[in-house]
Amino acid sequence: MPTNEQIADSAQGNRAVITVLGSDRPGIVAAVANALSERDANILDISQTILQGIFTMTMLTDLGSADFSELKSTLDGLSESLGVQIMMQREEVFKFMYRL
Repeated sequence: MPTNEQIADSAQGNRAVITVLGSDRPGIVAAVANALSERDANILDISQTILQGIFTMTMLTDLGSADFSELKSTLDGLSESLGVQIMMQREEVFKFMYRL
């Protein structure tokens, strides 16, 4: 029988952190959320702010059955069309890099 820690680890196994940075404009949140929704990924937590016209957003997502590479490719294309920087990292890589 799996321990609570093993269950939590497997539940976190398909999570990703998505960050968006760029000049503010209408539709950024909607476009990113739509791209996630179309692939059955779920937004678990989201924070966004605008600092002197600079838009910043961080999302914690559960990718569910979505393919990480495919979604990253989609977000790369979305980044180009929106004129913002979109980065996607697996949650465990993000935590390791930033020692959260």
